[in-house]
Amino acid sequence: MSNILIIEDNDTMREGLIQVLSKVGHYVQGVTSGPEGVVVFKREHIDVVLSDLKMKGMDGLQVLDELKRLDPDAVFVMMTAYGTIELAVEAMRRGAFDFITKPFSPDVLRVKVEKALGVRRMTYEHSRLQHFQEYVRENERDAAGFSAIIGKSKKVVEILETVRKVAAMDSSVIITGESGTGKELVARAIHYNSPRKDGPFIKVNCGALAEGVLESELFGHERGAFTGAVKRKMGRFELADHGTLFLDEIGDFSPAIQLKLLRVLQEREFERVGGTQTLQIDVRLISATNKDLRAEIDRGTFRSDLYYRLHIVPIVMPPLRERREDIPMLAEHFLQKHRAGGRKTVSGFSPEALEALKAYSWPGNIRELENTVEQAYVLTDGEIIEQKDLPLCLAQREATDMIEYLTSGRSLPEVLEKVERDMIEHAFKKAHGVKAETARLLGVKPSALYYKLEKYGIL
Repeated sequence: MSNILIIEDNDTMREGLIQVLSKVGHYVQGVTSGPEGVVVFKREHIDVVLSDLKMKGMDGLQVLDELKRLDPDAVFVMMTAYGTIELAVEAMRRGAFDFITKPFSPDVLRVKVEKALGVRRMTYEHSRLQHFQEYVRENERDAAGFSAIIGKSKKVVEILETVRKVAAMDSSVIITGESGTGKELVARAIHYNSPRKDGPFIKVNCGALAEGVLESELFGHERGAFTGAVKRKMGRFELADHGTLFLDEIGDFSPAIQLKLLRVLQEREFERVGGTQTLQIDVRLISATNKDLRAEIDRGTFRSDLYYRLHIVPIVMPPLRERREDIPMLAEHFLQKHRAGGRKTVSGFSPEALEALKAYSWPGNIRELENTVEQAYVLTDGEIIEQKDLPLCLAQREATDMIEYLTSGRSLPEVLEKVERDMIEHAFKKAHGVKAETARLLGVKPSALYYKLEKYGIL
């Protein structure tokens, strides 16, 4: 439904215009003077303004100048009598879309208004495209497919299978896991392998924005909605229309933002901050968090009804320490990435360097691994990255990590499980993967070892 403003001081003419345009489905407001029209224009989103030229006090040309100052994209139609055609032409020179001479028939009025609304729609799409291009410039759009999710471990294979299945559907997806485990890569893979792949992929890092800023980023705002809002801004939901919106760190949402998001998921509509126009959108939502949302629900900080709206298809990203067999492949990938943009020839890693990488617990997960490989690439003087090239001696860091782990308030079963897993991994490597020798080194029965190898995903 379009919002049309009539500025006309003749009561009969004004009411007649409202009646004609209301009958064809438009929402029409009428005011009797230019200053009243400016007030309404400032307060609401107006698609088309029809204004009389000759009015007391503030005439139509002055109204046009003020509205164009407030919004250069304002669509303005001047209504004028036969004797003021020259002024109507002057109005178009100053930015009016069209003029209509009195008297005119209802059919002429409807045609003029439909043409004006067509221009308004084109202006909106152009503005939306500009906002999207600005977003793309600020956030590099790395189209990602399945090949971006690197690894052959059992857990990665299961994730890829889930991504293949869910990509073809339009259900909401929530991706959980520690920071740095690759949640955004999975979200991109879902989008670029879905029917929405030709639409936009828009990301919002919710944890990095204050509540007031986040509301504006998500839903946009109208001119004058708050101090500094000098023009209308489209939110990420609008930019993601017919595409995918990825909300990272959704567990940081305030109760007010959670309520607005719930409404969008239920009704597929929202209003910009400071606006009254209801906007409808077609967006596929993918969210991510490193928090336990069920625990947040128990604490009363996250809405259960929103949780169940988001938790249609869950994907759990494993920490890197639970998929150590993927570390050599990931390290080689990052080396190739930095080698492509550098001036050094580094062919790979020594066996000792790879063992050190695989032995480390990687609290920062894949992101920390990439930083480590880049640092080693920069610092090495040879053609192969040696263990001595790895930053800060990963072995020492592993010992420090274990001390921190033991003193971090974890339960005894958690600590014992980590020690057991680390011992089994060390023995398995020392025995070169021979299970019987591994069991002998550990002093356990082979049947017990097989269970533990399966439990910890070491096989």
